[in-house]
Amino acid sequence: MTELFLIAQVAGQAIAVASASVESVVDLAEVTPAPLAARNVLGLTTLRSRIVTVLDTAGALTGEATIAPPGRAIVSAIDGHHYAFVVDALDDVADFAVQPLASGIALSGAWAHAATALIERDGDPALVIDLSALVPNGQTRAN
Repeated sequence: MTELFLIAQVAGQAIAVASASVESVVDLAEVTPAPLAARNVLGLTTLRSRIVTVLDTAGALTGEATIAPPGRAIVSAIDGHHYAFVVDALDDVADFAVQPLASGIALSGAWAHAATALIERDGDPALVIDLSALVPNGQTRAN
């Protein structure tokens, strides 16, 4: 069985996000810093007359803050709030067969927490990422 995924690049890695969790893909304009926000919150922006929290996806996954200004992002609604997950690049939307993560795959830190499965695109693996696992302040996975 296949499922539709958005393929993106984050921290030099291909990731796959289930299309059901993608509300839109945007080019971010101005991001206003949010004082005292969690480390991976880059700030706030407005999209279509609503306030959206902008998250450093690479920083959340690797533990190292991104230096480049945010450009492209995947917008997702999680528990009634909208988040823009910054990505390095957007590649493709296509159907892929989902494979379970093999027990021999060693993922560390947030990668282990956010990765739920694996897909293969042109013979290259990409981790299926649960965006809700990257939201700060103890949000839980939306399964």
